[in-house]
Amino acid sequence: MTTERNLLHPRDEIMQTMDRIYRYRMTTTSGGNLSIRDEADAIWISPARVDKGNLTRGDIVCVQADGSVNGRHPPSSEFPFHRAIYEARPDIRAIVHAHPVALVAFSICRQTPNTRLFHQAHSVCGKVGFAPYACPGSEQLGSNIAATFSEGCDSVILENHGVVVGGDSLQQAFERFEAFEFGGKTLIKARQLGSVRYLDKPQLELAANRSVDFVSFEPPTATAKERELRRQLVQFLRRGCRQRLLISTEGSFSARVDPQSFLITPTKHDRELLSVEDLVLVEGPQRESGKLASRAARAHQAIYDKLPDVQAIVFAHPVNATAFSVTDSDLDVRTIPESYVFLRDVNRVPYGIQYRDDGQIADYVSDQSPAAILENDGVIVTGRSVLDTFDRLEVLESTAEAVINARSIGDISTMPESVIGELQTAFDLE
Repeated sequence: MTTERNLLHPRDEIMQTMDRIYRYRMTTTSGGNLSIRDEADAIWISPARVDKGNLTRGDIVCVQADGSVNGRHPPSSEFPFHRAIYEARPDIRAIVHAHPVALVAFSICRQTPNTRLFHQAHSVCGKVGFAPYACPGSEQLGSNIAATFSEGCDSVILENHGVVVGGDSLQQAFERFEAFEFGGKTLIKARQLGSVRYLDKPQLELAANRSVDFVSFEPPTATAKERELRRQLVQFLRRGCRQRLLISTEGSFSARVDPQSFLITPTKHDRELLSVEDLVLVEGPQRESGKLASRAARAHQAIYDKLPDVQAIVFAHPVNATAFSVTDSDLDVRTIPESYVFLRDVNRVPYGIQYRDDGQIADYVSDQSPAAILENDGVIVTGRSVLDTFDRLEVLESTAEAVINARSIGDISTMPESVIGELQTAFDLE
């Protein structure tokens, strides 16, 4: 996503990206491999038979353009298909291969996920393809995969194997891989709820073509409150990514600084890697100089303008709650006391409302409905602090997962009105 100049050495980039993939449980100790093709056409690649959860920079192998190998280990046994992809697609500079569970499920059913679930997944993943089976590590497998990439595919399911994703950088390849797996997980969950609703071309274009026009300004010296809010937002964004409530290319988080201004995530930045300096201060029609605010900034602003008690807002795409967003199944949170006390009644927002400039999105959240399902675009959650908002996001996703799981057990029993009334009295809920 980012266009900043990359100064990380390939060894460090592969090591750090593999650590992230392993930490997200999208590969196993022995599975998966990453590579980067550098400016001299040398291929840097993760090693064979080395613990993926404990790679060091010295473990990374370099295969020169002439075929000579530099490194303490042999290159991954899947090196042949990395080389074949690079030969077939000169524009690809990095590759991610792994066995994340959702995409493996598609691979053993000989299917590819439809990424038209939501606009960002469709945009990030690029053209999706399928490569027929061949023995791992074989030249035939390389030929099969390269042929699919030659058709212009960027994200490729391998029959009975896993997935391979390419990009113009390892960061882009990782983002595609992550978004592809997220889409696959969401689709699997959604199919347990009912018929899945996909976006058509005009709907995808509506999301892709939206823009946010702010006038640049130089903000005054940051107050102690602003500095603290920057720290909290970065902390919870990182936690959200690691708990899979957010992914690197999805979601926006903001916090109110004063009645006229708020901080928000920037566009085209990896959510987990944000620093306090990356966050953008927005004040009325102005945004902090030298930064681009999230394209959801107008929607955040509309909510702050209408609801003075709201102090923080998150737009997110947690898998289970997002599964409800791509189906017509309603998420009833009247399941356990905590869910109702934290979330009350969750509204459903028709597709595209959040992209408008008329502020109508603010009509769908309130003290009585602090969270809402955005059709084919995840969820929105509001709160009285950054912590309160994040807590509600966690409760929303946990509730959605519990409801989906409960459907495989039996009939769901929601709390009756008498219990709801008791909770309203006990917790002073108006």
